[in-house]
Amino acid sequence: MKNAKLNPNNEGSGAISRRDFSFLPCLLTAVFLGALMSVASGQSVGQPLSPEVTDSGRAATASPINTLAATSANVLTYHGDTNRTGWNSNETTLTPSNVKAGSFGVLYSIPLGDRVNDWVDAQPLVVSALSLKGTTQDVVYVATEANNIYAYSASTGALLLQRNLGTPVPRSRLPGGCDNNGPTMGINSTPVIDPSTTPPTLYVVSFKLVNNTPTYQLHALDITTLADRGASPTTISASRTLTNGTTYNFAAGFSRQRAGLLLANGNIYAAFASFCDIRADQSRGWVLGWKANTLSPLPANQSQTAHHLMNKLSTSPNTFYLSSVWMSGYGIAAGPTGVLYFITGNSDAAGTTYGPPNNVQESVVKLSADLTTLVDYFTPSGTNGVGPLDATDDDFGSGGAMVIPDILGESVGTVVAGGKRGRLYLMSRDSMGHNDSARALSIADFGSCWCGPSYFMGSDGVRRVVSSGGRSIKVWKVPATPALQLEKSFASISSGQDGGFFTTISSNGTSAGSAIIWAVGRPTSTAAPANVTLYAFDASGGTTPIFSSVAGSWPGPNSNANIVPTVANGKVFVASFAALNIFAPGGTRAPLVVPPPSPPQAPLPSQIYGIITSVDRLQITIKPQTGVPVLVDTSAAEQAQLSVPLVVGKAVHVFGSFSSGAWHAERILRAKDSPESWVPTN
Repeated sequence: MKNAKLNPNNEGSGAISRRDFSFLPCLLTAVFLGALMSVASGQSVGQPLSPEVTDSGRAATASPINTLAATSANVLTYHGDTNRTGWNSNETTLTPSNVKAGSFGVLYSIPLGDRVNDWVDAQPLVVSALSLKGTTQDVVYVATEANNIYAYSASTGALLLQRNLGTPVPRSRLPGGCDNNGPTMGINSTPVIDPSTTPPTLYVVSFKLVNNTPTYQLHALDITTLADRGASPTTISASRTLTNGTTYNFAAGFSRQRAGLLLANGNIYAAFASFCDIRADQSRGWVLGWKANTLSPLPANQSQTAHHLMNKLSTSPNTFYLSSVWMSGYGIAAGPTGVLYFITGNSDAAGTTYGPPNNVQESVVKLSADLTTLVDYFTPSGTNGVGPLDATDDDFGSGGAMVIPDILGESVGTVVAGGKRGRLYLMSRDSMGHNDSARALSIADFGSCWCGPSYFMGSDGVRRVVSSGGRSIKVWKVPATPALQLEKSFASISSGQDGGFFTTISSNGTSAGSAIIWAVGRPTSTAAPANVTLYAFDASGGTTPIFSSVAGSWPGPNSNANIVPTVANGKVFVASFAALNIFAPGGTRAPLVVPPPSPPQAPLPSQIYGIITSVDRLQITIKPQTGVPVLVDTSAAEQAQLSVPLVVGKAVHVFGSFSSGAWHAERILRAKDSPESWVPTN
């Protein structure tokens, strides 16, 4: 495939592009878990980086969860490792020949304990050969929005342990009644398990009411009892000086902890975003850390000069800040030397507030392990750049950033990322490019993405990135001189809601014909049962699925089913609304689909959905299902900071009253673009 060079001021069309860099070869992948980095202070836009600031080379030490040489039977963190590859390279049971209807199906269908509030946004984690309840067995851990944690036997499907971490925060207590979640908000991110302690420790962040106040707590739990260990739990707090000298304090009530937790450098890291971008005058993106062995906060959490706060501005044209870190639940990644990678979302719709290090929105961020230093960043430029992304609410941060494992002889270490605009960027980890898309190694179109990439290596020794934007899986070769080379596009899957979905990969090493791409499609209808579907594709075979099956449900009309399948020991685990379905060869059960909860008895508030057709000062026009344009007075909602960014072509959910020929909005939330999802709610 021919590559076209980029125009520095305009990314241009969907052509794939590449630039070659001259660097020393990178060594084999591993992840550093010891000393913190010593790097230069934050860089201004366009400032060249110091040559010693790199993320290449053999790591000093390694952890089982942080390398691709990990024990394959364990899935202890989001996407299996801290690169976030999603690749189980030691799966010897599941093959394209035995993953097919008639020989592969549901082995265990398990109802969770709370059939109203047990929405599962977190990826299930698997620990193999664990001694529990007098038996050595594989155990799967499921965390839910009801603040419940369950441990089930992967061998029998039996419930082994259960723990509730406190009263979850009801939707009514979220800013603007944010509805892109279930009826309660508890554990929203994927926990992480540290196998180096005895017994291993599960770290999880819960959102709960403490003295009737929304509060985040970080727990360290003994995985054999689910009891808190040592100083657990610790209440999360942080502060940072803004550009005008005032102090901004972490506000749990305005902060969503969505991105998967990271265990690296002996620390636990958590990132924070917003609730529906409501109260963007109060909500800002944080990345915070704690010592894993003590839960003591890193000094940066309370530092007035560290870079743990993504937006440090004191003023903004619309009093709108954010620069959130949410990534649709994708985990913060760590490179070989322990530096962190993640993507930030939108800031003020004026499109004029970008200015690292004080505001680093719409960017892939490289942050030092101690959270003190903005080491590097990449921000798209041109027509798909930061200004247009902010203006149209097209978050780069709807997707995740994956560190591509290094190989001998490659010219530069890389990281890959994409977001709502559906542009996939391949970047050098040693010189990311700042606000200049021309410095990306490759750019390609792959479909709108509320999703994240996966990775595997083929039998030919060539690395491959798996993207899942829109409704289609694409496989991209990444040779030693890094570039994105489209190898294959699979048939579109059945998936609704926002664009994209999540994948994982299983294979028997790099054996030819052994790789399987697993995906879970989002529901295409909000009507009961709102099924989600598990798909399997032969990575080297045809373009149609070798297997598909209903795998649960997601009856939330405004919340994406960001479900990540977990593959371990010949089984596939899919957790969804109030259910865990475990697939395996020989499985013959019907998948469990839990009926949606009954609607509330209280009368629904006055509300209307529609697509915005025009935006004027303090009013918009929307096109509802009837097709007849409706005028909406937005003044009260905007003054109260209870409105999402208003963009022509986007769908909104308006709460308020109708009089004098217009709706008078009290709050305005996002809605899915498909009218079939426009279901009235409280």
